[in-house]
Amino acid sequence: MNSEALQIVELAISEDVGGGDVTSALLENKLIDAEIVCREDAVICGIEFVNLCFNSIDPKIQINWNVRDGSIVSSGEILCRISGHAKAIVTAERVALNFLQILSSTSTKTAELVHLIRGTKTKLLDTRKTIPGLRKAQKYAVKCGGGVNHRMGLYDCIMLKENHILAIDSLEDSIKNAVRKFPKTPVIVEVESLEELQSALSMKDITRILCDNFSIKELIEAVKISRGLYPIEASGGITETNIVDYAQTGVDYISIGSITKDIRSIDLSLRFLA
Repeated sequence: MNSEALQIVELAISEDVGGGDVTSALLENKLIDAEIVCREDAVICGIEFVNLCFNSIDPKIQINWNVRDGSIVSSGEILCRISGHAKAIVTAERVALNFLQILSSTSTKTAELVHLIRGTKTKLLDTRKTIPGLRKAQKYAVKCGGGVNHRMGLYDCIMLKENHILAIDSLEDSIKNAVRKFPKTPVIVEVESLEELQSALSMKDITRILCDNFSIKELIEAVKISRGLYPIEASGGITETNIVDYAQTGVDYISIGSITKDIRSIDLSLRFLA
């Protein structure tokens, strides 16, 4: 991800620094030490982005990390020590923390949900509901939190939803077209009722069936009638308050968009050392 991450970092720095950091220009450019502190319990993710942010401003900045991506940290824990010129460090500070806060938020929220459904067979999936430009980074953060990646984009998996099926006229024709045109590409079919599920179960060449907005009762029946023919994924209306109930239905996967789109940044701070 290094080359793509660098492009994202360069864009972020460009929009923040513009023609130059006029505030840091007021500083005496002395060598200083600083540290990044986590102000709450979290699962850390985004170290590569932080390194790229500081080194893009000044390659001579040294960063020594006490943690790695996926590390579980406590409030007050020092994540890293930074050494370099004061002007460069304060210029890169905000952009670096933005990446670390956002990605750590995704990994932390993922870890919380994965912890809730431990002991069940269900795996937690992400979705395509990601921050524009941070798709791969957020999906990496999901893995750091113990989750599993759904399709990366529109190019690596066929997902037949209601509008696709209506445009082609039938589910069976949709699947046949998919297999004929893209024989090596996984096929996921979304269903919205037990009747649609029964129809999908009678067909070949499906990779997984997504039961969208099913009730708990309906999902229990869905798992029962699928009888292991295809893995079952549940999605829609699932939160931290009901995820355990959904997992206990026996579904293979639960996909939740909130782990990448409804996030609250982890509280971090960078402070100079005296």
